[in-house]
Order: sequence, then C-alpha cells, then structure tokens
Amino acid sequence: MSISMSRRSALVFGAFALFAGAGVSAAPAAPSQSAYFPPAGDWARKAPAELGMDAAALAAAIQYAQNNETARAVDFSDQEATFGSRLGSMPTRRARTNGLVIYKGYVVAEFGDTAFVDPTYSVAKSMLSTVAGVAQRDGRIGKLDEPVGKRVNDGGYASPRNAQVTWKHHLQQETEWEGSLWGKNADFIGKEQFGAGERKPRTLGAPGSFYEYNDVRINRLALSLLRVFDKPVPQVFQEEVMDVIGASNTWKWVPYNNSYVELNGKQVPSVSGGTRWGGGMWINSWDMARFGYLWLRGGAWNGRQVIPGNYVKQALTPSAHGPDYGYLWWLNTKGKNLPGMPDTAFAALGAGSNTILVSPEHDLVLVWRWHGGNVAEFGKRVIGAIR
Repeated sequence: MSISMSRRSALVFGAFALFAGAGVSAAPAAPSQSAYFPPAGDWARKAPAELGMDAAALAAAIQYAQNNETARAVDFSDQEATFGSRLGSMPTRRARTNGLVIYKGYVVAEFGDTAFVDPTYSVAKSMLSTVAGVAQRDGRIGKLDEPVGKRVNDGGYASPRNAQVTWKHHLQQETEWEGSLWGKNADFIGKEQFGAGERKPRTLGAPGSFYEYNDVRINRLALSLLRVFDKPVPQVFQEEVMDVIGASNTWKWVPYNNSYVELNGKQVPSVSGGTRWGGGMWINSWDMARFGYLWLRGGAWNGRQVIPGNYVKQALTPSAHGPDYGYLWWLNTKGKNLPGMPDTAFAALGAGSNTILVSPEHDLVLVWRWHGGNVAEFGKRVIGAIR
C-alpha cells in the first residue's frame, strides 16, 4: 500500500498504527529478484499479515516500546548537567517516544510523532562513518590505515603523537589524539566542561592501542573530512547520501557557535558527531529509517552503490580494542551489545535514547527514539512476531 506522508495520521488508531490495509489500494509488489526502495516523500506500507507477521504480537512489541519512554527532560533542561557547558543551540523541546518498524523494506508499524525533527545525538557518528565511506569511494582518502596528516595539513596532526593517527583509528575511536578543538580538550577532565561525562586523568597510549568514546576526537574526524572534501560535511551528506536515498529536506546538521573555519576565503561550519554540547544532527524518524535501510542494503540504493561494499563490510567488523565496535557502529558479534539478537545485528546509538537497529538476518530496520528501554528487547519482540 503506497500512502503519501500527509495521510499518515489517518492510519493512526489508539497510540500507534499497524498497517491493516482497510480502504487502501495495494502497491505493486517489488520484483522478487530486487529489494523495494521507497521513493522520496513516500514509503509503502503493508499489513503485518501480508508479510507473514503476527499482527497481535507486533502490536504488543509496539506497546512495549511506547511504555518505555526516556526520563530525559522534555525541555532539555538537563543538557548541561549531563554533558557539560554548551557550545551550540538546542531545541526548546523534544518529541515523546516514537519509532518505525521496517520489515522487508515496507513500513509495518509506526508509533508516536515520527515527523518531529529532533537531535539524534551520537547516531551522527554512524553518519560520519558514512561520509568517510563516500570519501574513500571518491578517492578523497586512500587506505584507511594511512595517516590523516598525509592529506590534512591544518596543524591538527603536526605533533609526533597525532602524526600517527590514521583514518581507521578515528573510525574505531582508538586515536589517542591529543589536543583541543572548539574549546573542549580531548582529555575530558572537569565537570564544568564535560558534566557527568567527565573522566579521571590517565596516561595516553599509542594511537591504535586504546578505545575511548570521545566526542572531541570525533569532531576532529569531522573537521578532517571537511578538509579532504573541501566543502562542509552536511553538504556532502546531503548531495551524496540523503538526496540519493530520498530523505526529506527537514533534517539539519547544526554546528557549534564557534565551529567555523576558513575555506576558500569563506567561513564554513564544521559539524559534530553528536549533540553532547548542543548542535548536532537534527532529524526525523523517517529519515533515520532511510539511513538505516541504506546500511541494511549493504550501502546500495536502488541500483546505486552509495557506500563501497567493502567499506560496509569493514565498518561492521569489530575493532581490536573496542567493546564490539566497528567504524562508529555498535556491533553484536559477541552477543553482548544487543543480547538475544543475531550476531550480525548492528546499531547506531545516541543519547536519549535515539536508536537505529538493523538485523540483516531478518531484513529488519527499527527506529526507536527517546526511549528508556532495551533496544535489543524491542528487537526480539518484533522478531517474535515474524512467522
């Protein structure tokens, strides 16, 4: 069933929608040898039963998701206490918990206000990984074990330590990069600057020897990607990814107030890999689902290889030192990050919680935003509805 986005509200009954098909014309089935790809501004729905799902079990899974909303403040008044002093803007309020279930390429369930544009926090890291994949596709970077400083000469990799940092180190959060960026120091020491995320001092190891989830270093990656593209990362992401996959024009990658650099005589923004200090990727659930679906399809979209297949494979391979972590994607090869899910499942995770969960084994993409539950539990409940 193909229904325009403007008609979504007509399908909502109670607090969520399962697409039963009453009074809606059926969409032509996608050819058996090819996957369905939603056109811009639309996404075909199918009733759960059409795809071999138990509608009652799926409804129960959605109810679980709705019953587990985050305790985060709706007005973001807890932002600075949680993350430290802000560098960028924040919305005045967020949506309540909401999400989508995409099975075999079709929307089978929707709940909450999925059109609301909200910060998605560290899901933006997986989007930076995608931009890096485009950079490699286009020859803007070479082998990922190449030092970043070979192509980026802005002083950020001038020290003997930082000169050893490679693109792969950045993508696996194992750089041990030392320095400051946009007024934040990579050591994460001090509650005023880093809120509840402050860290105790430690001795740095060699680049590539230690995993640390670190937004300053991720923001350094974003700036380095700007350098190799010679244009702002949001522009690259729009032209090479979001326009290709038919995303809306409502998302925006908001820079910090001070994260501007000179490029070809103009001041341009360098964006962050999260919303820890404000700004970041602000996006609705539909566009998040399209992004997740691109990765479910191995980086391809309707016959076009947006991200090189080999890059996708590497990105979903665990690093040596991370907690089952790929190229800015959370993995489940050890069965610990997403307990009870297949070892091939992977996720983009952001504070809030904002989540994209992908299970290739089940041809499934879940978007679940502003939740305080367990995304693996939600995933298991949805999978339990598959017959």
